[in-house]
Amino acid sequence: MTDTATHPASETRLLDLPIEQIANETPDYAGLATPPEAPMAMPEQDFRAAPPEGPRVGSPGLRTILARIIAFGGTLAVGAYGTSEMLLVFGENITFLQVVLLVLFGITFSWVGFSFCSMLAGFLAPRLRTPTGPNDARIAIVMPVYHENPAETTGLLAALARDLYREGLAERTEIFILSDSRKPELLVAEMAAVSRLRDLSPVPVWYRRRVTNEGRKAGNVAEFIRRWGGRYDQFVVLDADSVMSAATIKALSARMNADATVGLIQTMPMLVGGQTMFARLTQFAGRVYGPAIARGVAAWSGDSGNFWGHNAIIRVAAFARCCGLPDLPGKAPFGGAVLSHDFVEAALMRRAGWKVRLDYDLRGSFEGGPPTLLDMALRERRWAQGNLQHLRIINARGFKWISRVHFTIGVLGFLMSPIWLAMILVGLALSANVLLSRPDYFPQTYQLFPEWPVFDPVRMLWLFVVAMSFLLVPKFLSIARAWLRPLARNSGGKVRLLASALFEIILSALIAPVQMLIQTRQIYDILRGRDSGWEAQVRAGQMPPWSVVLRRHALHVALGALTLLVLAYLSPEQLIWLSPILAGLILSPVTSRVSASAVLGRWARRQGLLVTPEERDPPEVLTAANALAHRIGNGAQVTLDDLPGNPAALARHRALMPVPVQRPAAKRLDAISGAAKIAAAQTRAEAISFLTPPELLALMEERELLDAWMRLPA
Repeated sequence: MTDTATHPASETRLLDLPIEQIANETPDYAGLATPPEAPMAMPEQDFRAAPPEGPRVGSPGLRTILARIIAFGGTLAVGAYGTSEMLLVFGENITFLQVVLLVLFGITFSWVGFSFCSMLAGFLAPRLRTPTGPNDARIAIVMPVYHENPAETTGLLAALARDLYREGLAERTEIFILSDSRKPELLVAEMAAVSRLRDLSPVPVWYRRRVTNEGRKAGNVAEFIRRWGGRYDQFVVLDADSVMSAATIKALSARMNADATVGLIQTMPMLVGGQTMFARLTQFAGRVYGPAIARGVAAWSGDSGNFWGHNAIIRVAAFARCCGLPDLPGKAPFGGAVLSHDFVEAALMRRAGWKVRLDYDLRGSFEGGPPTLLDMALRERRWAQGNLQHLRIINARGFKWISRVHFTIGVLGFLMSPIWLAMILVGLALSANVLLSRPDYFPQTYQLFPEWPVFDPVRMLWLFVVAMSFLLVPKFLSIARAWLRPLARNSGGKVRLLASALFEIILSALIAPVQMLIQTRQIYDILRGRDSGWEAQVRAGQMPPWSVVLRRHALHVALGALTLLVLAYLSPEQLIWLSPILAGLILSPVTSRVSASAVLGRWARRQGLLVTPEERDPPEVLTAANALAHRIGNGAQVTLDDLPGNPAALARHRALMPVPVQRPAAKRLDAISGAAKIAAAQTRAEAISFLTPPELLALMEERELLDAWMRLPA
């Protein structure tokens, strides 16, 4: 079927599609969990060797060059201006502490200026279009899962599957769930949910669970490519809480199909589904300010864009040839599996010549966000470790300089917190030095005229105003742009949109110093050799009790209160400048708990605050996903104990068990020991009590073990 074909169900609502009729049009699963294998080589890359051959892409166009001049040249100019002005603030006789402060200030001022200059570069972003014409590229929708809520993940895929059918993509698209789950109590429910998804999906749905978890998410996807990559031309990778509309996938596929040198196209996902105040805050900021930021990144990145790990379409052959990731030598946190693999995969594809783009214009791309500040901190811990790992990779042979810029930005995104903290501490030390020491106006013998201490407070105030402008002007420009578009009307009107922005600025200012200290602690832990581990993402949090927030924020409160007391005694006038930071630290338990409240989140929505267009007019794929998740959840309440007395559930479970293959005994030790324990048990319950978690997993996935356990009396 071509993309220009008209589908008879194109005007039917997703929840009203006649699935029973559609099922007759889709291939029979024949009781298989996975399709026939179509292996594809995916060699591990050598960061010191020459890159594999790829397409030849010309030099960047004039728009991209000008955008880079604005983004990076502007940043250098801003940094030089700020540093020179701060030097004038100090005067000629500069001390060591002032030199340190000058360096730290220059870095932070440049960082703030880069965000502003990058947004300005967005005015030169390319005008994107979707080509028309036939397109028969075979697409896999790939969703790696690891200890996720089965009903919610399969609900998203069920809605997408129906949307794909309605959009005319069902004949060339398949869904592949790549499970890395290791909890026995979750696996039966996961398989039951996938089975229900198959009932509700008009496109083929495949399921595979890895026995081992080498390489984490990157290894999960790589194993899929090596076993089934030859079956597809393109694949769309989703997170367990993300989805894209079929129209967006269709556009992405057409754009990739029209340019044989494009290896990856990243979309700009919009945060949706936030219930807590914190989630709604980040959701609003991403929706209102995010498009301008994405335009800027797309403008200066050009064909050397980045990959964010999900909500992107990838050319299978290019990915297989370029993106086999080796483990880094040494122990974690700097060795082992590459955590922030997406940045590295984008750089590897680009060094081989493939284009990597950020197509900022597509709006049918969605994902969930962390529900609370503490959940965000847990997620950022792994990101921080992954980004610091990039310091070992950034000088790999053949990387484009823009790819190195992406690495640098990622690293600085976390290192800026300790840099900000160091600047504040040095500033306080300078103030204490001035207040507690007696100045020497005649440092040289026989000096006729005194050397007066020099400090220009007016120039310092002006620098503060400029820095705040770099932070706030992009936000208000985004608000002004939204006023001229339907975004304002769909977000509650101009007044409520402005009120939401002011609310977001205030709450973000309170959260920022807490995040600064949290990230600084994360960097410290990484540098002392602590690994982040691999935990499941928190998708739906709850308000933490006071005992938790007080314990987690005790250090923040103590530092804020101590600084407040010292400054109040030594230099009260400095409290004016540091009051936002001190307020954020002292109020951190209250801010953390209040921002985690879903009740306050719903109150804000009723008042028209922090409302996004996707809330007022939800995309159909999201509303259908919620309804289908509820339907799947109601029909997939199955445990291992239910299987013997439920032939239908047992048949569904068997259909998703892997095809038996001959494996060496060394790789079947859990199954062998599990079989011995089952043989020694008198009842099914006793057998379960004997089995370890790995043996329980083998029981759920090996037919012989399951049959032996089923033969035992209840």
